Amino acid sequence: MYQGPSLSTETHTETADSSSGFVKALSLTDATMLVAGSMIGSGIFIVSADIGRTVGSPLWLLLAWVAAGVVTLMGALTFGELAAMYPRAGGQYIFLREGLNPLMGFLYGWTLFVVIQTGTIAAVAVAFGRFLGVLWPAITPDRFSWFPRADVCVGALGCHDPANAIQLGLTPQRLVALVTIWILTWINLRGVKEAKWVQTTLTIIKTGALALLIILGLTIGRHASAVAANFGAGNFNTSDVSAAFMIAFGAAMVGSLFSSDAWNNVTFAAAEVKNPQRNLPRALLYGTGLVSLLYILANISYLNVLPLHGVKDGADVLSRGIQFATQDRVAAAVMETMFGAVGATIMASAILISTFGCNNGLILSGARVYYAMAKDRLFFHKAGTLNKNHVPATALVVQSIWTSLLCLTGTYGQLLNYVIFAALLFYAATTFGLFRLRATRPDAERPYRVIGYPVLPALYIVLTSTIAVALVISDKTRSEAVSGLVLVAIGVPVYFLWRKTEAV
Repeated sequence: MYQGPSLSTETHTETADSSSGFVKALSLTDATMLVAGSMIGSGIFIVSADIGRTVGSPLWLLLAWVAAGVVTLMGALTFGELAAMYPRAGGQYIFLREGLNPLMGFLYGWTLFVVIQTGTIAAVAVAFGRFLGVLWPAITPDRFSWFPRADVCVGALGCHDPANAIQLGLTPQRLVALVTIWILTWINLRGVKEAKWVQTTLTIIKTGALALLIILGLTIGRHASAVAANFGAGNFNTSDVSAAFMIAFGAAMVGSLFSSDAWNNVTFAAAEVKNPQRNLPRALLYGTGLVSLLYILANISYLNVLPLHGVKDGADVLSRGIQFATQDRVAAAVMETMFGAVGATIMASAILISTFGCNNGLILSGARVYYAMAKDRLFFHKAGTLNKNHVPATALVVQSIWTSLLCLTGTYGQLLNYVIFAALLFYAATTFGLFRLRATRPDAERPYRVIGYPVLPALYIVLTSTIAVALVISDKTRSEAVSGLVLVAIGVPVYFLWRKTEAV
């Protein structure tokens, strides 16, 4: 098994670590804000509409968010032990390499680069452009006629539905997305201290904005008819639950799980965290706990303001309800109910801050995985070097280039759906690696040991695997799950080809 370099003594100063070249600039607060800021993007403001349409019940809508929070917290507690063992650049890639084998680590890094990280950055960046369009109507999704454009049908979904086509081209929204990606990449190229200032500041602002939305929804925005419709006794009847419904519920959790995802990104930047053996497990727990609580409360707030059930072509916000909020913008609909058009504008502004800060964290952390892969000669050699500001400049630039191309395809949403199944399997595989490390390296230094071992990590494997199986069984997500698995499988020949090339 690959042993890797030995753990180095950590310092508390913002100076370059002689063992890695990275600057240890992230305090416990910064690391916690990186966890929370990477999690809170645009999902919490949107996906409750789709979940509501799928489950059809306020109770099950809330349970989808509670379940996602529980699974996320269990993952954070489990990963805390691995993060404290291996506080190096690369995070989960390192955990898989050490706990299982280099191939599994590469498959994770491959999938992360091809779509998980870059696709998420592209999706969040275009969401920024979409909400900027609320404030500036000229920012539309219409493709420029002067830019090369085409519609291409690919993948398991086939060409029978035009909505599944790849829409190549440039739009005002995508142009805005490209600019935000380049700006944030430039900030990160200047150094981790500059990037962490942006991350911590914007996370505090957007966390406060989400908390304010919750308070307003539970107080002045509380609507008697919505409360009666959502919290009546009939909505909490579970007697009709069947196996088919539970499969649909598992599929519905896609939205809540991925709104809660990216919590593991702080482990990618572990080499830049002060006293990582102590601070990484705490940052994972504090960050995921804070965001999970806010997400549950936000949905309770939504249900206090708007009825879940609505009419698709309803004449006003209340009649459309949560299920059919305009373009699924549930939070904007809540604010519009309370303050009219001004409320929608305020919400759009808050989401702009949220998405910008989210992408800063994703851009910062993702490049560290490609750096670690390059050090293992499994990525472009130059990506394994640091610039004068002690950041992986080439990895950041390569990441921005591929992300920009994904922005032009318009397929980022589809690509993210393809890897949901694979991402869950990687979480389960990483946790299995924890058990293997306990058996093969019983004497290794473990500054933090997961609470409730072996029950909690075993239950985490069961839950993530169960949700993955539900995605395969469900008609709604089966095609995407299979496509995601195929995407991961393509990485196997790429791995051996890369190793063969490097050996020459």
